[in-house]
Amino acid sequence: QVQLVESGGGLVQAGGSLRLSCAASGSIFSIKFMGWYRQAPGKQRELVAGINSGGSTNYADSVKGRFTISRDNANNTVYLQMNSLKPEDTAVYYCNLLWGLLINTWGQGTLVTVSS
Repeated sequence: QVQLVESGGGLVQAGGSLRLSCAASGSIFSIKFMGWYRQAPGKQRELVAGINSGGSTNYADSVKGRFTISRDNANNTVYLQMNSLKPEDTAVYYCNLLWGLLINTWGQGTLVTVSS
């Protein structure tokens, strides 16, 4: 069974930084994509940042220049460094893994709260 364990969420003041981590465990093979999504109250879940098997990254326009996604292939771990945080970044952040025969796996979510 594949599991994603997220950590690093919390409360931070505007302008501060947080680093999210997501470690994948289990019988994983052929990882195609690892990414972070977020869902704010009353809003749809949206892609924040992603990194594919070749190392290419993509970001939501709202976080470009502030967030950086990176990946540790040896440990099947993906990170999201979030700098210059804004109150509108407040959301539950979910790790996502696309692997094998296009199997989609989600983490349990970690809450990020940015106070003004």
